[in-house]
Amino acid sequence: MKSLFTIHAGEYLVGAHLEHTYPLWNVWIPSKDTGIDLLVSDRENQKTVSLQVKFSKDFNPTHGSPLDQKHLLATGWWTHDLDKIQKSNADFWIFVLPSFVEKETSFIILPPKELARRFKFIHGETKKRIYSYLCVTNTKRCWEVRGLTNADQELIAHGGFLEKNRDFTQFLNAWKQIEIRLK
Repeated sequence: MKSLFTIHAGEYLVGAHLEHTYPLWNVWIPSKDTGIDLLVSDRENQKTVSLQVKFSKDFNPTHGSPLDQKHLLATGWWTHDLDKIQKSNADFWIFVLPSFVEKETSFIILPPKELARRFKFIHGETKKRIYSYLCVTNTKRCWEVRGLTNADQELIAHGGFLEKNRDFTQFLNAWKQIEIRLK
């Protein structure tokens, strides 16, 4: 075990959210890096859920039209290794996306197998390194926007875009799937 261990901002935000929202759950920090950032257990420590946490600062575009910008709550940017996602031991990956304008944090929560499936569909199976942009709109929709045209991104901002594999809304603040596992 290392003598000094710190957590990153995303892990802190997830842990703080869990402790506030689910005071009967326990949040554990591993002593070494195994691909699991946080372990959550029920109050009897009988059931557990493992989490991989990814954090991004808010990259809400400042170069678009002010009209489009006001429709976006936050936009985050990540670089992924598809192989790591596919081999992940975590039950869920959580993308932490704080909006510094609205003082609100969005959590995108999904199993790594589903994340890998979507990334393969969106970015192609041959890519080992994946660049991902997730955005959350003020209407509480979540989208993977990397590689979309400006016109498609405008449709997202205004609620008119439809593409089921890019639509991550069902995973936005989807704590229910963790609640079910810990019941």
